Amino acid sequence: MTTSASPERRRGRLWKRLRLIALAALAAAALLVGAVAALVLYVPLPPAAFPQSTQILDSGGNVLASLQGGVNRRTVALRDISPWLVKATLAAEDRRFYEHAGLDVRGLLRAAWVDVRHLSKEQGASTLTQQLARNLYLSHERTWKRKAMEAWYAAKLEQNYSKDEILEMYLNQIYYGHGVYGAEAAARLYFGKPAKELTLAESAMLAGIPKGPRYYSPHLHREQAEARQSTVLQAMADTRFISRRQAAEAAREKLDVKPLPKDKGQIAPYFVDYVRKLAAERIQLDERLLNEGGLQIVTTLDGRMQKAAEEAVASQMPKDGELQAALVAIDPRNGQIKAMVGGRDYGKNQFNRVFATTRQPGSSFKPFVYAAALDARTLTPATRFRSAPTVFYYDDNRHVYRPSNFNGRYFNGDIGLRQAIKSSDNIYAVNTIMQVGPEEVISMARKLGITSKLDAVPSLALGTFPVSPFEMASAYSAFAAGGARTEPVAIQRILDRDGRVLYEARPRKEQVLSPALSYVLSDLMQSVFDSGGTAHRISRMLKRPVAGKSGTTTSDAWFVGYTPDLVASVWVGYDRGRAITSGEAHRAAPIFAQFAENALASEPAHAFPVPEGVVRVYIDPATGQLASENCPGKTLESFLAGTEPTQTCYLHGEARAGEEPGRGPASWWRKVRRWWKL
Repeated sequence: MTTSASPERRRGRLWKRLRLIALAALAAAALLVGAVAALVLYVPLPPAAFPQSTQILDSGGNVLASLQGGVNRRTVALRDISPWLVKATLAAEDRRFYEHAGLDVRGLLRAAWVDVRHLSKEQGASTLTQQLARNLYLSHERTWKRKAMEAWYAAKLEQNYSKDEILEMYLNQIYYGHGVYGAEAAARLYFGKPAKELTLAESAMLAGIPKGPRYYSPHLHREQAEARQSTVLQAMADTRFISRRQAAEAAREKLDVKPLPKDKGQIAPYFVDYVRKLAAERIQLDERLLNEGGLQIVTTLDGRMQKAAEEAVASQMPKDGELQAALVAIDPRNGQIKAMVGGRDYGKNQFNRVFATTRQPGSSFKPFVYAAALDARTLTPATRFRSAPTVFYYDDNRHVYRPSNFNGRYFNGDIGLRQAIKSSDNIYAVNTIMQVGPEEVISMARKLGITSKLDAVPSLALGTFPVSPFEMASAYSAFAAGGARTEPVAIQRILDRDGRVLYEARPRKEQVLSPALSYVLSDLMQSVFDSGGTAHRISRMLKRPVAGKSGTTTSDAWFVGYTPDLVASVWVGYDRGRAITSGEAHRAAPIFAQFAENALASEPAHAFPVPEGVVRVYIDPATGQLASENCPGKTLESFLAGTEPTQTCYLHGEARAGEEPGRGPASWWRKVRRWWKL
């Protein structure tokens, strides 16, 4: 008979197993610590991955900008950097820099505790040494492997260099925005002085920038930069680098931030900024990779067209004053942005007005109204409305709208669509939107790429809701391309330093209008350059078929025009919405004309091709009906097939038997027969 082991014996065996497990764990930990120590002690640091310039190129391969170059980095000794900047940097980035050995365990625990309390990543815990290691040797990807390698490199840096040497390397390595690396170059860019002469207030602002070089740039976001400066000063007071009084005085000091060098040595600086923003936000390139990864960003910009755009704006605008202008040009065949001018002087103001969504387009919005009405067959070029003061009732007659024509000029009679576009008649446009419905106009605008807020009210027809010049150019590109709209594209492809393709554009293309509708509208919009048209004064500047539309409000002047090869949107006005004079309102169209002719100087002139689905007939402008033999001033008009008039002009008599009333070829044949009888 056997008996089970006593409880004491079972406990003894359990404790023996636990001791063996503990000894094994300690041995494994000792081996791991030994291996890490051996790595730190005996494995040398690899060569540092020093930054390489990222270049932004135009479509021809010419350099538009270098995002990081030798001129933007000046290495100096730690003694040549203001002690205020050293203290501000330590307070903002690593208060225990001189106490830890590369890793701040206390800081890690504190950051973890804050993250747990906030249930999010509120705190960072990287030391200056870790940041330097990351900048020198690693990418910015967020993985445990990268963090482990960062810790190892930090330990090696601490082993090989003194604290002051690490701090000196860091202050010469860190990125301060606008392509500038290191404290010396940053001090000269922002304050026009060497780093050793920086004041406490200047140092606090500079030390705050690396946390978000774009967001905390005093050039781009002055308020955010000043708020960050106050945070750094508070941190300096908390660490007793300065007194509370010094912090308060420095926060009140008004800093003289120097303007960026004119054009920053770049061609098309507004476009370059746009490309950088696209690369960082839409393509989601890491900021370090973007600025110092040795990339090649091949854009769509045409250097020759860009020069033509800049020259047109400069020559047509007054030399002095605050009047501003913006121009953007797009190739309608592929959506490529070919030129961009965001303002008159990038050095003075970096705001890109091409993307401003606060300006009313005025009558340049009317083509969207007419496109919607033509598409719905609610309107044809022969449709006539009375041009006279008119009262419109809407919203079940609960609201009244009383539009007026510019300078109170009316025909006081019926006019057709061509005359309405030619003279920019507001009453005709409002009659049209009342017929087709504001909702249909908004739907058409959305199809064409307008994303700004639009309300379904009659005044929409007169362009009372703000849009950007960029949206207008993109929308008009569908008219120029036979109804096909291609998503605008600025970057063709991005290559890494070894020539591998990281990104290649594949813009979305969609047929949003029929080719016939696009042609009819383009044919009508060429009338603005005829005698009596709103753009007649620039017709002598144009040597090729062009369609377009002007737009004028109390504070904005527009001209959006196009050929089959190029679309350009031009805006002129004041940044603060100040009223423009009649003379200032007339500057947008000449800018467009000069740009279009010079930009396309090497291209042969192309007429808008007539697609299937278009019928061209002679009509009597007085009645909108088919012209008879006796109609004076008959005009050849284009219609969507099936919408052309079928009745002959009742004012001037019927056509003779066997003849085709109003038809172009038949009218030509009548002339031949008359000539033969003579």
